[in-house]
Amino acid sequence: MFLEIITPDKKIFSGEVTSVQVPGASGQFQILNNHAPIISTLSNGKVKIKTATGTQSFDVKGGVVEVLKNKIVVLAESV
Repeated sequence: MFLEIITPDKKIFSGEVTSVQVPGASGQFQILNNHAPIISTLSNGKVKIKTATGTQSFDVKGGVVEVLKNKIVVLAESV
């Protein structure tokens, strides 16, 4: 899967991932390969990503996540 984390100021992350965990408005959820298309608002919290080389996390302050055809775009208000 391909993930982009973008703020109004800059691109925070761009690359291949194996899973992504995001703080959805109704609770945290995980996105895996071949996830159904979804658009969700994000609350304040951690975006946790797993890549082939390890894990990373980013604190986001709200935003939106879109998943479509194994491409994930996180539009965060700030990181």
